[in-house]
Amino acid sequence: MNLFARIPMPIAVCDANGAIILANPAMTAEWGETSGTLRGRNVLELFRPAEPTQVLRIAEAVRLGRRSRYPVAVRWAAADGTRRHGELTAEPVSDTSDEVPGLLVLLRVLGEEQIPAAPPAEAATPAEARILALLAGGATTAQAARDTGLTTDGVTYHLRRLTERWGAANRTELVARAYALGVLSPGVWPPVA
Repeated sequence: MNLFARIPMPIAVCDANGAIILANPAMTAEWGETSGTLRGRNVLELFRPAEPTQVLRIAEAVRLGRRSRYPVAVRWAAADGTRRHGELTAEPVSDTSDEVPGLLVLLRVLGEEQIPAAPPAEAATPAEARILALLAGGATTAQAARDTGLTTDGVTYHLRRLTERWGAANRTELVARAYALGVLSPGVWPPVA
């Protein structure tokens, strides 16, 4: 037991269903817990698999008595609130081959998730806001050009600039962002800037 507690890698021993029987201090520290407080919790409550179907395949393999190591890419929020990612490896263990195996679960922390900060969206010019309002109301490029006194190329130019500036994929996303950014007033029909 003393050796288990001294291993610096987060490790837990679980039953075949993933309920934690024993966790070393490195594993409990990952959650800001103390020894014994993780007992009974399911390991899948703590970690979010990157590919949930992996867990089903592992459960089926263990049920069929296969004795391999099963790595799963996981993400979780650590005790200090940082989002981390790593690899959880589950290895079936038992004293005899006909016994239902438990799982030795090892966590390899690969790092913290880098959440890209969204660049601040620049406000739309009055001409761009008017074009967005017309598009939100169902106008075509030609109709928006007529209503704003621009050419169709002029409308396209403004839309292309907004698309690049806001990182939008298409006109629908442009209109959605215009509402989200407050360029267009929600709850008003026809749309107004």
